[in-house]
Amino acid sequence: MNYETGFARDQGTIDMIDDEGKAAKRRRILVIGGAVAAVVLILAVVSWAMKPATPAGGDAGKGKQAATVSVMVPGRQTVDRIVSATGNLGARREMPIGVAGEGGMVTQVLVEAGTWVAAGQVLATVDRQVQTQQGASLAAQIGVADADLRVAQSELDRAQLLVSRGFISKADIDRKVATRDAARARIGVARAQLAQQRATTSRLDIRAPAAGLVLERKVEPGQVVSPGSGMLFRMAKGGELELLARLGEVDLARMSVGQRASVTPVGSAQSFAGQIWQISPVIDPQTRQGVARVALSYDKALRPGGFASTKIVSGAADLPLLPESAIQSDPKGSFVYIVDSHNKVVRRDVTVGDVTDAGVTVLSGLTGQEAVVVSAGAFLNPGESIIPQRVKSIG
Repeated sequence: MNYETGFARDQGTIDMIDDEGKAAKRRRILVIGGAVAAVVLILAVVSWAMKPATPAGGDAGKGKQAATVSVMVPGRQTVDRIVSATGNLGARREMPIGVAGEGGMVTQVLVEAGTWVAAGQVLATVDRQVQTQQGASLAAQIGVADADLRVAQSELDRAQLLVSRGFISKADIDRKVATRDAARARIGVARAQLAQQRATTSRLDIRAPAAGLVLERKVEPGQVVSPGSGMLFRMAKGGELELLARLGEVDLARMSVGQRASVTPVGSAQSFAGQIWQISPVIDPQTRQGVARVALSYDKALRPGGFASTKIVSGAADLPLLPESAIQSDPKGSFVYIVDSHNKVVRRDVTVGDVTDAGVTVLSGLTGQEAVVVSAGAFLNPGESIIPQRVKSIG
C-alpha cells in the first residue's frame, strides 16, 4: 500500500510539470505572434507613408512627380568662327648657305646652331695660303707697272723738250706717248687683277647673307669643301618662323591673308599668336588639301620641323551659344531638349559648330529664344513634364 501511495504521488507531480510546460509554450507562441504582427503593421505604415500622392482625377500611371531641371534662353552672341588645322613648323624664309668661292680646307667654324648672326658675319673660314701668295704677286706687278709708267713719262717729257729743236721727229713723240699710255694701262690691269684676287680670297669666308638665326651647322674644321659640297649652314632670315597649316579646300576657301591664328606646338600648353601671310594657290589633287602659311615671331619653344596645331579665326557670326552639357547626340545626330509652353520636353535637332572655352556654337536648329535644357538632358524623354528652373548664363 505504501508503494501505491508513493506511485500516485509521483504521477501527480509529473502531470503538474507537463501542464506548466504546455502553458509556457503557449505563452512563447503568443509573444512571437504578437511581435510578427507588430513588424507587419510597421512595414505597412511605412509603405503607405512613402507612396506618392495620386493627383485628383488622375490614375496611378500619371502620378509621377515632375523633376526640376535647369534651363536657359541662350539668345544670340557674336562669336568667332574657328577653323582648326595641323601642320609643320619651319622658317618663313629659309636660307641654305654653301661655298661661294673655289673652296678648300675649313680652318674655323665660328657659330653654332641657335646663334643669332648679323648680315655679312663670317660663319666659317677656309684656308687661303695660296690665294694670299697670289695676291702678293699681283701687288708686286702693280709696282713694276708703276715703275714702267714713270720711266715712260720721263722719256716723253725729255722728248717734248727736244722736238722744238728738231732733234726728235713728231713720230717719235707719238711712239713715246703710246709707250707711256701702255704703261698706265698695265697699272690698271694689275690693279684690277689684284682686286679680283682679293674678292676671290674674301669669298673663302663663308658669310651670312642676311641677319637671322642659324638653324643647322653641317661643317667642321679640317673638312674640305667646294661648290659641290652642298649646304653647310641653314638659317632662318630674321628668325621669322611659320606654320604650314594643311586645310581642306572648303576651309581654305574661307581663308584670307591677315586672319588671326593661334598656334600650339605638340607637347606644349603654350599658344603663340600669328596671322596668315600667304595662301596656297593650288590644291593637292591627292589629298584635296591646300596650305595656309601662318607667320610667327621667333620663340625658343617653336622649333622648325616640329608639329603643331592651329586655330584660325575665319570671321564672326551671331549664333546661339550653349554649354556642352546641353548638347545630346544619338545615331540621328546632335539635338537639344527645349521646354514648350506646357513645361513638356521637346526634342530639337541642331547642327553644332565650333567648340570653344565659352561653349558650343549652334549653326542651325535654334533661334536663340527657346528655353533649352542645360543639364540632366540624358535622363529626360520627349513629352516628359518638368519643373523648369531658369539660369542666366552658361557659367
